[in-house]
Amino acid sequence: MVWTLALPLLADTLSGDPAEPPTETSAEIAQREYEEVLALTPDAERGREVYLTCAVCHLPEGWGSVDGSYPQIAGQLPTVIIKQLADFRAGNRENPLMYPFSVPGILGGPQEIADVAAYVSQLPMTAENGLGPGSDLEAGEALYIEHCTDCHGAAGEGDEAEHIPMIAGQHFAYLMRQFDAIRSGERKNADSKMTEEIQDLTQAEQVALLDYTARLRPAAGKLAQEGWLNPDFPHYLRDAMGLRVKPPAGLKSVPVSE
Repeated sequence: MVWTLALPLLADTLSGDPAEPPTETSAEIAQREYEEVLALTPDAERGREVYLTCAVCHLPEGWGSVDGSYPQIAGQLPTVIIKQLADFRAGNRENPLMYPFSVPGILGGPQEIADVAAYVSQLPMTAENGLGPGSDLEAGEALYIEHCTDCHGAAGEGDEAEHIPMIAGQHFAYLMRQFDAIRSGERKNADSKMTEEIQDLTQAEQVALLDYTARLRPAAGKLAQEGWLNPDFPHYLRDAMGLRVKPPAGLKSVPVSE
């Protein structure tokens, strides 16, 4: 009788599809790594070594490209850097150029993310970021106050606790490109509140808003001295085509601590 009762149960078990274990979404994977990195103690000196990989595109100063190909990452809030790297690695933010440099085999693990975020966040920023046409800044200011201040801050300083980016001093062309990607849904790690907030802005309003945003100045203590070069990379060959922001030629390197 026991076998008679057990056989149908065994048959059902064998014939049925085994339950698939629940899988994490890319957003969940990224969030898990983000939290893991935050629990670590960063070492900015080790981050300098990790940053050598990043300098290939972002250059030693971390000032990016005036054409918007690369953002200014110098001085960015460390939580923002950590969040974006975790998103790139998990596929929660797609960027075919950035992805290969962010994978563990190249960049390293959570500790390396913590270290490089600490290093990048203390790099001084350039005040010579790319700007827009400057033709409608009054309207841009009004739009910024209405749509951006609550999250990014009145001065574009961002929010470290909420990993909201500092956007003051960011290149206009980069802001335009990311704005379009967020509004279209192409950038899938964007905050849904922002996507909804900007959805109905016209192209002219977008230009005015982001031109004003690009002109917001970071705090004086975050800006590089005139002619500053990153002394950690004294022999690095910088951009030859002039697209990426670099200090004026012929000026001496000034250490970060000065």
